[in-house]
Amino acid sequence: MQTVEGTMETPERTTETMGDFRRLLHENMEVISSDLVHLAALVGESVVRGTEALLSGEPALAKEVIDNDDRLDALSLRVEESCFRLLALQGPMASDLRTIVATMRINAELERSGDLMVNVAKGARRISTVEIPPVVRGIVQQMADEATRMLRFAMDSYVDRSGPLGAALHDLDDRLDDLQSEFVAAIFEADERGELPISGAVQLALIARYYERIGDHAVNIGERVQFMAEGVMAGHAHEAALAELERAQPERLGQ
Repeated sequence: MQTVEGTMETPERTTETMGDFRRLLHENMEVISSDLVHLAALVGESVVRGTEALLSGEPALAKEVIDNDDRLDALSLRVEESCFRLLALQGPMASDLRTIVATMRINAELERSGDLMVNVAKGARRISTVEIPPVVRGIVQQMADEATRMLRFAMDSYVDRSGPLGAALHDLDDRLDDLQSEFVAAIFEADERGELPISGAVQLALIARYYERIGDHAVNIGERVQFMAEGVMAGHAHEAALAELERAQPERLGQ
């Protein structure tokens, strides 16, 4: 396939070369999108393995999640660099700019989600000898399942370019927020009953927050998809994306 770099020195484009340019851009976006979906799959795998490390008390599993983060970071960097190369092309249309900028933002949300699972794995390693009460274990698994489901839902909205699907993530996040509250209450009830040391209770409370933040990142991905598909985004996220578009190609925003 022809590469982005091969078009970088083209001084101007005719109608014919404009068609070639858009074909080239879309071909490169397909590669980037494939990498992004792969990155999301790796993050989902980290959620599963990190949760397993927490519930099993196996330090080796926690180390696996921590070590695997380098792989996620490398793929995320590749996506980011590819997007910057596309932004360097002459005169992408507004819809193309939205797609590129949204993809960069989604990439960042996924990378941060991977970092959160590293935090979970590190926390799991610190309390590997702590016996987690059954009620707390059950809520941990529910939170992990919900976080995984939200990430999958978010990436489905990206692949389908579905703004309504992305918007629906706000409702899913309510469930994860409720689970976090339930989780924290269960942790400190277990502490009061003497079933958890205070150090374990505090560490688990932090871990609950990490899962909840993964849900927040999934919601952010949904908002980026809305912006990409419909050109609208709620609140400050819209303002940030619009500012980035203006910095990239202000004269193309009206097209």
